[in-house]
Amino acid sequence: MAKRNSRPWIVSDELWSLVEPLLPLPAPKLVAGRPRVPDRQALCGILFVLHTGIQWEYLPQELGFGSGMTCWRRLATWNEAGVWDQLHLVLLKKLRSAKQLDWSRAGKRLQPRPGRSTRPKSGPSPVDRARPGSKHHILVDGQGIPLAVSLTGGNRNDVTQLMPLLAKVPSVAGLVGRPRRRPDTLLADRGYDHDKYRRLVWAQGIKPVIARRGVPHGSSLGVHRWVVERTIAWLHGFRRLRVRWERRDDIHEAFLGLATCLITHRHVQRLC
Repeated sequence: MAKRNSRPWIVSDELWSLVEPLLPLPAPKLVAGRPRVPDRQALCGILFVLHTGIQWEYLPQELGFGSGMTCWRRLATWNEAGVWDQLHLVLLKKLRSAKQLDWSRAGKRLQPRPGRSTRPKSGPSPVDRARPGSKHHILVDGQGIPLAVSLTGGNRNDVTQLMPLLAKVPSVAGLVGRPRRRPDTLLADRGYDHDKYRRLVWAQGIKPVIARRGVPHGSSLGVHRWVVERTIAWLHGFRRLRVRWERRDDIHEAFLGLATCLITHRHVQRLC
C-alpha cells in the first residue's frame, strides 16, 4: 500500500473533492449560536476517532475538529444519507474505468469482533460466549479491493450471510457497456460449505469454489485465501473497528463503511 502517513486523519484535497459533493446540505439554524463546524474539519475528527479508537468525549479540542458530539452527529447524519455507499461506488467506478478491478474471482470472509453492545446486530461472541460481539463480513475482488461489507451479530451463522452480501455489491459502471456487479468465481472457506448455497450462487451466474469439510489440510483455498485475510488486516488496522464500543448499530456500520472507502481510496491512489 501507499507510504504510511503520520497523520492519516487529515483529509487530503483529493479525498475532499470526492466527499464534498456527496454531503447533504445542512439544515438552517433556527436560533443564533456558535458558527457551524466546517464539514471538512468534522470529517477529520471522525477519522481521528476511527484511526485512534479514542472515545468521542476525549477528542482533543486543540486539534480544531470540533467536539466529539459534533463529529458523532455529523457521522450519523452522513451515514443516514448514504454518503459512504455513494463514495464507495465513486471509487469503484474509478478503478473499473482504469481496468483495475479483478472480477475473475471474489473472496468471502468474516471476522468476529468482541464488543459491549446488546443491539440487534450483536450477539454471543463465537470466541467468548459470555460476552456480546459482532461479525464483519467482507467480499473482495481478486486483488483484495472491498466490494461489499456487512455487520451481523456474533451468533449469526456464516453461510446465511453469503447471498445478502453478494446482493450488496453495487453495479459498477466506468466502461462501455452494462455496469458490472457479479464476479466470475466466488471463493469461500469451509464455513460456507453447503450445497444449497452453491446452487444459489450458480443461479446468480457465479461459479462457487467453496472448500469442503472433512478434506485433508492443504486442499482448501491455498494461496488465494491470504488476499482476503490481508484486507481484513487493513480493515482492523483502524483501531475503532477492533472492538465494538458503539451501542448503536448504525454508528458502527458507519465506521465500517468509512473504513471500506478509505481502503478503496488507497487502491485508487496506487492504481489510477
